[in-house]
Amino acid sequence: MALPTPEAGLVISYAYLWSNEYKQGKLEGLKNRPCAIILVVQNEEGGKKVTVAPITHTPPSNPDAAIEIPIKVKNHLGLDSERSWIILNDFNEFLWPGYDLRPIAAMDNKVDYGVLPPLFYTQIVSKILELRQKAKSVTPRD
Repeated sequence: MALPTPEAGLVISYAYLWSNEYKQGKLEGLKNRPCAIILVVQNEEGGKKVTVAPITHTPPSNPDAAIEIPIKVKNHLGLDSERSWIILNDFNEFLWPGYDLRPIAAMDNKVDYGVLPPLFYTQIVSKILELRQKAKSVTPRD
């Protein structure tokens, strides 16, 4: 299976580990889910550290720390038509490609759904910057 080049806005299938699960001592995500790559940073060794935000059907407990994905964007990515949110105060970081990328069975074993439209990605980044002074949780996965 060929892996995509990690880029901001790419939506991947990933075994996401929520920060509350990590604090309970869990090391593996319980569910594979779409996650949006928020940031890609190249390290000194030439590797890429990736930060992802989870996508969930569960309405956010803190609506100010999430952004709902428009149905047009969901259709563009090939996601289902149920309401979904990108959670913007709980992140996983890992060295690409990491151990937790998961193939999407319905998409010929690809690990990515595609790239978020630039305008929507810009809205996500603006919301993250708005939240940056508030508490956020980054879970290391390496």
